[in-house]
Amino acid sequence: MKKTVYITEKEREMCYKVIGAFAELYEMEDEDILVVDVGRYGFVKLQCYTPSYGFEELDTYTDSHSLFEGLWEEWLSLNVFLLAREMQLDDILYEDLFNNLPKEKQSELTGRKGYFAKKAGIIL
Repeated sequence: MKKTVYITEKEREMCYKVIGAFAELYEMEDEDILVVDVGRYGFVKLQCYTPSYGFEELDTYTDSHSLFEGLWEEWLSLNVFLLAREMQLDDILYEDLFNNLPKEKQSELTGRKGYFAKKAGIIL
């Protein structure tokens, strides 16, 4: 019986580049995130770890572009949250946090997407 493979070797290599490009995300103090190679199934992004339950969220990826977008969204969300906390904007809904940042800070954050894409070898 032949086992189905959900990710090509080329995509696996590209996914490793994406994972490496976002290395700083895994080291951030306020984020519990881990991306794991799960063999023929692709990669799984694990989040929100608690000792009693384990990881509460997971997403599966079989292509580098969707993995890139998933990690980009995590990086952006976390950095917006950290900036908002510094600015004491705790009472604002999450959707409004980015819009309440100064325009130059918004541009700086969104500009990092190109930096990560170049580092990962992803064409936007």
